[in-house]
Amino acid sequence: MKYSIFLFLWLPFVLFAQEDNLIEQDSTEVEYVFVAGDSIPQKSIYLDEVMILDKLSFKSKADKRRYLILGRKTLKVYPYAKLAADRLNALNTRLNTLDKKRDKKKYAKKVQKYIEEEFSDELKKLTKTEGQILVKLIHRQTGKTTFDLIKELRSGWRAFWFNNTAYLFNISLKREYDPENVEEDYLIEDILIRAWQNGRLKLVKSPLNFEYFKLSNKWATTTNN
Repeated sequence: MKYSIFLFLWLPFVLFAQEDNLIEQDSTEVEYVFVAGDSIPQKSIYLDEVMILDKLSFKSKADKRRYLILGRKTLKVYPYAKLAADRLNALNTRLNTLDKKRDKKKYAKKVQKYIEEEFSDELKKLTKTEGQILVKLIHRQTGKTTFDLIKELRSGWRAFWFNNTAYLFNISLKREYDPENVEEDYLIEDILIRAWQNGRLKLVKSPLNFEYFKLSNKWATTTNN
């Protein structure tokens, strides 16, 4: 719990007791604590896992500037990537309840139209680099590339057409999120983790197979060599 430490320092303990705030149990005094929002007394309190991150350091001002710009763009587009994942999960859950292919197609088209109408204006304001970061983050959130998602929801031809159109703006809808082998993707993951730790965003665990701390060790070794 994010306020667990303050609980011990500032909040008064409410002890479940008969006389002097103590409970007799096998002739041993046991203290119980009530946690705010919970009516059941606890013998102990579990703290949330805390991630200890290395302090940011840069080899040059150019590297620092690059990181800060990437951070601004990443935090700008991440909500859209998270929304795409949320909508996809809701869509798949609903499709699993439908038996007829016609009904599934009709519902998928309805959801797609809703998403386009709700966010198309905002997405049009993204720069080329922001659009490419968004494509990679959608892969991070869903485990599928934007190309594959379009292919599943529409058709292979539509996915091909969208991809070729995106290429005109230097954006590949087939681009994957690969923090293990692409330094920029690792920096994006680092930005997300630090923003999550600071309470700036709610980060959803990626279905992709990678571990942040292993990546940190790898890239720290790579950049120092």
